[in-house]
Amino acid sequence: MSTFDKRAHEWDKKDVRVDGAKIIADAITRKFTLTPEMEVIDFGVGTGLLGFEIAKKVKQVYGVDTSEGMLSKLQEKNTQECTIIPYHQDILKEPLNQKFDALISSMTLHHIQDLEAFFKTIHNNLKDGGFIAIADLEKEDGTFHSDNTGVHHFGFDKQELCDIVARSGFNNITFETINVIQKPHKDFNIFLLGATKE
Repeated sequence: MSTFDKRAHEWDKKDVRVDGAKIIADAITRKFTLTPEMEVIDFGVGTGLLGFEIAKKVKQVYGVDTSEGMLSKLQEKNTQECTIIPYHQDILKEPLNQKFDALISSMTLHHIQDLEAFFKTIHNNLKDGGFIAIADLEKEDGTFHSDNTGVHHFGFDKQELCDIVARSGFNNITFETINVIQKPHKDFNIFLLGATKE
């Protein structure tokens, strides 16, 4: 059982996660036009905190995650009015065949070891004209998590990340600070990376 499986049942109880997802959703909707025809993939969907916010504005959100516990919690939250379709798989090892209008992601990128492979994979999964909107930590000193198991990056440097995204074929790349998470010992900036597939 992964650490995320164990934590799934209490994941939504932290205000910082719930509020943070709403801030990210608001930043995405300000930056990109969401329409009722869109099909969106939420990478690292977890319990759907971000995905359900976006699902209110699009045709369908699909949620991919490697944690069965998180996806089980997500499915408990599905309703007739608002449903996220779950995929339990590692899309770097088993890429999806489907193409999407957009990919969104919240606080998952720092768990991905091979960033080049990730951005090339999602580039293939986007329709022409589609966009990515990925939120995560700006470069930090490794103290954001109390346990760094499964953490491959202590946040991200703007230029380094944007260069990888550009090499993967994306255009119109932007990187902006959208939130600050305050912890007792330090403040941590959250960015939104945006880019399009032409």
